[in-house]
Amino acid sequence: MRLTRCAFVILAVVLAVSTFPATAFGQASSSPDAAVATTTSSIFPTTALAEPNSSTANAAEIAAITQMENAAVKADIAGDSSFVEKNYADNFTSGSSWGNWETKQSILADMKDSKQNKTNSEAISDVSVRVYGDTAIATYKSTYDSLYHGDRRARTILSTDTFVRQNGSWKLVASHSSELAK
Repeated sequence: MRLTRCAFVILAVVLAVSTFPATAFGQASSSPDAAVATTTSSIFPTTALAEPNSSTANAAEIAAITQMENAAVKADIAGDSSFVEKNYADNFTSGSSWGNWETKQSILADMKDSKQNKTNSEAISDVSVRVYGDTAIATYKSTYDSLYHGDRRARTILSTDTFVRQNGSWKLVASHSSELAK
């Protein structure tokens, strides 16, 4: 049997690391097999983060994030800054489809000037939420017509929102949008 260089390196690392006792990784175990399992899973954590959990609890989290996305649309149309205050992390950042960065503070400042900044209409569709422990990713399509710094902006965008559970509540920490291809 002939091993490729990559396979040989991986095998060598697994074998070398498996000689360390599990206690070196903060876990007590008297079994050499447990040491190998602990070591290889900490070096090659593929399935733990690669697939979202499909449990009933996950369904509730997906529903909560979906509800937040729909509530954000209502808040945008109503000009409700309390939604941003409550649901955006203090260090929130967003890359807009117009090519500029926004923060929680800049969004709140814009919302105070409703004559120059107003959402006339907005609708989201194709919402998909994936939960990975205390992190959730929501993707969706948004069609809107708004006034931004006095300029009318209307388009359809694709967005990705990243949520993190902080102190038991989901907070929007980052967002990115791109204009839908025409």
